[in-house]
Amino acid sequence: MPKGYMISAHRSPADPDKSSAYRKLAKPASEKNGGKYLAGGGRVVAKENGVAERTILIEFESFEAAVAAFDSDDYQAALKVLDGGANRDIRLFEGA
Repeated sequence: MPKGYMISAHRSPADPDKSSAYRKLAKPASEKNGGKYLAGGGRVVAKENGVAERTILIEFESFEAAVAAFDSDDYQAALKVLDGGANRDIRLFEGA
């Protein structure tokens, strides 16, 4: 069965206070829903239309699990705390 993934590619630096509060809730929420953090916080080289900002990759057991994790009450609470403090491109996708 293909895995599911969430990628978060920031378009600009996030508000440090809101981002910190968000991360305290978002990581446990993702992990509670089966998320495994594969990469994040390292160096970025942007190509084509990309932006060299923070990028996070989380793996889930399936595409459906990734969508369910994003839609979960716990993760939605984390997004409320972020409250516009980050300009990100979030994608949920299926992969091998």
